[in-house]
Amino acid sequence: MAAESSPFAPGARIEVRDAEWMVRTCIPTNHPDEDGYMVRAVGVSEFVREEDAVFFTGIDDVRPLRPEDTVLVPDDSARFAQSRLYLESVLRRTPLPQSERRLAMTDKFLLDEHVYQQRPAELALQGLRPRLLIADVVGLGKTLEIGLILAELIRRGRGERILVVTPQQVLEQFQQELWTRFAIPLVRLDSVGLERVQREIPAGRNPFLYFKRAIISVDTLKNQGKYGQHLRNMTWDAVVIDESHNLINEGNLRNRLAKLLAAQTDALLLASATPHNGNARSFAELIRMLDPAAIVDPENYSADDIAHLYIRRTKVNPEVREQMGDKWPDRGPSESVYCAATPAEEAVFDELTRVWLRGEGREGGPVVRRERRLFPYTLIKAFLSSHRALATTVDNRLASMTVGRTGKLKDGQDEREFGALKDLKQLVERISDADSAKRAALIEQLKDIGVGKGQKTRAVVFSESIPTLEWLVETVPAELGLKSDQIALLKGNGMSDQEQQRIIDDFALEDSKVRIFFTSDIASEGVNLHRQCHHLIHYDLPWSLIRIEQRNGRIDRYGQEHEPQFKALIHTSQVEGVTDDRTVAEKLLKREEQAHRSLGTAEAVTGEFSAKKEEDRLIHDLLTGRSVDESLDRPGAGDVEDDWMGHLYGDGVGVPEHAAAPEIAPVPRLFDSTEAFVRTALETVCPEVQVDEDGTMLAFEPPADLKHRLSVLPASYLKKRKVTERMRVTFDKQHGEEKREEARQTETSWPETAYVSDLHPMVEWLVDKVQVRLHRQQAPVITGRVDSPVFLVQGIYSNELGQPTVVEWMAVSGLPDQPQVEDMFDVLRRAEVGPEMINTGTPSDLEPLQKLVEPAVRAAREHLDTCRADYDERIEEQLAQPEQQLRQWQQLSLEGIGADPRSERRRREVDATVAEQERLMKKMRTNGEPLLRILAVVKGAS
Repeated sequence: MAAESSPFAPGARIEVRDAEWMVRTCIPTNHPDEDGYMVRAVGVSEFVREEDAVFFTGIDDVRPLRPEDTVLVPDDSARFAQSRLYLESVLRRTPLPQSERRLAMTDKFLLDEHVYQQRPAELALQGLRPRLLIADVVGLGKTLEIGLILAELIRRGRGERILVVTPQQVLEQFQQELWTRFAIPLVRLDSVGLERVQREIPAGRNPFLYFKRAIISVDTLKNQGKYGQHLRNMTWDAVVIDESHNLINEGNLRNRLAKLLAAQTDALLLASATPHNGNARSFAELIRMLDPAAIVDPENYSADDIAHLYIRRTKVNPEVREQMGDKWPDRGPSESVYCAATPAEEAVFDELTRVWLRGEGREGGPVVRRERRLFPYTLIKAFLSSHRALATTVDNRLASMTVGRTGKLKDGQDEREFGALKDLKQLVERISDADSAKRAALIEQLKDIGVGKGQKTRAVVFSESIPTLEWLVETVPAELGLKSDQIALLKGNGMSDQEQQRIIDDFALEDSKVRIFFTSDIASEGVNLHRQCHHLIHYDLPWSLIRIEQRNGRIDRYGQEHEPQFKALIHTSQVEGVTDDRTVAEKLLKREEQAHRSLGTAEAVTGEFSAKKEEDRLIHDLLTGRSVDESLDRPGAGDVEDDWMGHLYGDGVGVPEHAAAPEIAPVPRLFDSTEAFVRTALETVCPEVQVDEDGTMLAFEPPADLKHRLSVLPASYLKKRKVTERMRVTFDKQHGEEKREEARQTETSWPETAYVSDLHPMVEWLVDKVQVRLHRQQAPVITGRVDSPVFLVQGIYSNELGQPTVVEWMAVSGLPDQPQVEDMFDVLRRAEVGPEMINTGTPSDLEPLQKLVEPAVRAAREHLDTCRADYDERIEEQLAQPEQQLRQWQQLSLEGIGADPRSERRRREVDATVAEQERLMKKMRTNGEPLLRILAVVKGAS
């Protein structure tokens, strides 16, 4: 078959290398002139049955099997189960047509059916391609929203190959959510997973080609020297990048990685609660990854320009508040715990104030040069964390100023700063553990909330400083009667991805021994710490509203069952003119609380949209004499109404006010439920599998081919739960949720009983086993309540991308002279095709029916062609807006273009973008010949 011919529709039967195969997907290759289309198929005939294969139409002789050559065969199974299963399997395997933009999978999974979490999927399906930035605030459930989008894409045949990229500390968390809630398995390519890959695949093979759905950390993947070639040789149906604000800085490794992936995928989903850094140009670069023709001028664009690519809601959103119910209690107040400095600490506060922060008034001037004028604030911030943090900061600076162990100053270093550091060091060394007011307060607060020997209460303790955390881990547990295994420390540096994941996963378990979770800000993004904990203590506070809110979001998130409680240790001093925690940190704490309650988020208050930028600006303002309040309130900072960038941090962006609930697509089914299909399939096509059940759960030993499909899941989970020895599944949502909760009380939070959605590998395994039971070009004949024979025919047109554009289920009767075509499902209902059917097994002469095959195909083809015009009209309507937007973008982009080299370069860029978008839209239109397949024949009783 030539490369320019139309692709084979999913489900089509083909003959290659003298064997029959069923098409899974058919897409153009990167070199269509040489390789044609890439056809992924599963074996149907005896010697290749259930084998996966890839063929290239430019290389292999791929022959479609003609529907006119269909051979009719009797079905002797009880209640015609074989035929009903086959029809159901075809329905499940056939993607929804491209023109179907309504949601089809909203009620299929182990999660509450919240409309606000369905909104991103609704928006993603409306665009030219599913490309979206999900910017919901911390805790609303972006992972669940992503799961719903991926499920919709899979149902549409657009989610065969998926790549998820996350920070390494949330790899397992993300993987677990997609498996336990959606039954979407992802192979985890962390350090252990990659070692496993190297053992299992041939040397030099592309791991992303070997595993069709994978999750990997951004830090692992950004090493393009190692993975670049593999990435450039891959295309994905969908790429997900979590915490995507880390991609914004132009030219860094993450940014280059994101651009590469954006060019290699159809669907692109970005997720971030802090989606931009306040810089219009850098944010435009992020948006252009989603749609290169969305923004004309990266310095000047509006929120309307990106409305089709961006969605954001906060906790105060009416739709969110109405639906979350008691799944997310209102947070408690942020309580300041005052810690009066001890005499030894006051001496350091005095030194920092007189010598470092107020150095301008000293005789001889400040102790640091102008280019290091921010360093005194580095010292004070370190001390506001702990004397240990300050000691480390001083030692590091002294080491950078001197030569080796000699203690001799390097050339060009400032002797005044050196001397001041030595004096400060002596004062810090006089502080003992007993002299730490904050440490004493922390112990008292932990006791007050019930953390201690024999108690169940847990707490999360945040600090910016690793030395502070390590010191607290060494000294605090004994004061509370806790053992070393009752303390966890997450600090990032020096910890492997496996170790980080183990610590986070363990804290979510009810039977975990850990009572205090000490962590740096590595856990402030994406990590769930709310399962067994609702107390959070800021040992020290970041000088950033964004970072404070991100920290609080670890326990203040959807699914929290108790009122989140927040405390912050506020170090106070009596030194005149001192900068202590009341000067900065406490003011930020209160401002974050006010903004969160009134706006649902504090991220737009300063107008900086970046934790680092917030802190840098605040310190600069303090240097110029402004107070914290003056810094936060100064003009231009966080004017949400006038600043459109601030508006993007508001509420309800991407959802029209008073929008109706998303429309639900009618998805045809022959069985009442997935459970009914699975049970019947197991009985009919897998009689050798011994199934035990207790009314809510099925248990059996998975056959080898099913074990293989499960092998992408974590080896530790498969081993601990003995999944490959005894597979336990449930179709009951309540039972599934109970098992999820039960798992959190054990050594692994992966449940022993898996909830079965339509996407579960077991369902896909059974669909394949059912489909390969029929031999090449056969269709079963069943008996039903019909007056004359009815041929059930599937008709599909596809586009150049291999996506169905026309899908018709036809029932052809009145053959041969007066053919009539009706909706297949209407006829099946009237014919009472279902589990109550009786199959007498009486043989009948099929020759008269066989003579009607060709006229049935002819009638179905004529009907399909009349339907095509309606489908094409829908597609054209859906492409009209993107085409109009592209023309407007082209016109505006070329306005004022001159003849200079720079303008010519811009013209070429615009032309290339337009040509690429036009090629994409062309590929989305119906192309080539249709697939017609006789599925079955219903005849009347003799």
